[in-house]
Amino acid sequence: MARTARSVHARKKRRKVLEQAKGYRGTKKSSYKRAKEQVWKSGVYAYVGRKQKKRDFRALWIQRINAAARESGLSYSQFIHGVKLAGLDLDRKVLAELAATEPTLFSAVAAQAKNALEGKPVDTSISLDWSPTEPEPRTAAKKGSVSRSKKNSQRRAALAAQDESVPYEASASTGAASGATAGSATETTAPAEPEQAEPAEASTGTTETAGTAEAAGVTPSDISATDAAEERAGELGVDLSTVEGTGADGNITVEDVERTADEQGKVVATEGAIEKTEELGVNLENVEGTGAHGRITVEDVEKAAKEQDGE
Repeated sequence: MARTARSVHARKKRRKVLEQAKGYRGTKKSSYKRAKEQVWKSGVYAYVGRKQKKRDFRALWIQRINAAARESGLSYSQFIHGVKLAGLDLDRKVLAELAATEPTLFSAVAAQAKNALEGKPVDTSISLDWSPTEPEPRTAAKKGSVSRSKKNSQRRAALAAQDESVPYEASASTGAASGATAGSATETTAPAEPEQAEPAEASTGTTETAGTAEAAGVTPSDISATDAAEERAGELGVDLSTVEGTGADGNITVEDVERTADEQGKVVATEGAIEKTEELGVNLENVEGTGAHGRITVEDVEKAAKEQDGE
């Protein structure tokens, strides 16, 4: 009979190690030599992790007990010593649970601990009108909350509704004003006609802007931009309907606004550069930007100031 390479016991030992190493990466799951080392290390890591987990939980319990004991006028060490003097058999885990969920019961325990410290009689049987409080589920709060993007879209829709309602009110007011002025003109004299021409021009201006917005096919509710991009567009005087968004889901970002402002020939500078120009008295129109998308940086302003002083 041919001799086997290994005995039954050796193969069993190897199978056991390789079974424990299943799921490891590379040769750690197939090579017995490397698998044995990794299984041993994983055991060491698990042992260290269990010890560290105990330390972390003990530190958490001490923090909770200390915070609740301070509300009762005791430090952590005074409270623990008073509990031992009172003969209350409560460990830190139970005390921390009472401090977090049942502050009434914890305050009663703290009162007995204070009595034990002051030498007063201690009542180990505490009577309270107590009913367990059920914690509120967190999932319900998360479902009811509104996301930031949804809030932004709702705010934009409200602003769009306000913008749409303003021209109708203006046209109605101009119509009423024109009717009133026409009536007064018929009753009185002719010189009231030049005053009537100004509201007409204003009304035509509103209709022209409305016509351009409709021709562009863009409404304020269709524009999706970040809050920072909207603020930056207001600073640079850029119309968001002319900006092409490159962010997530086509959102308009600050970089998109600055790139459009650069294309339109508007001066784009960082906040630090703007503050620096006020300090040095440099005109931004004479500064050449070297930052991203041609933005003017603080270094550009300082360089322009040196050139201006040299001249």
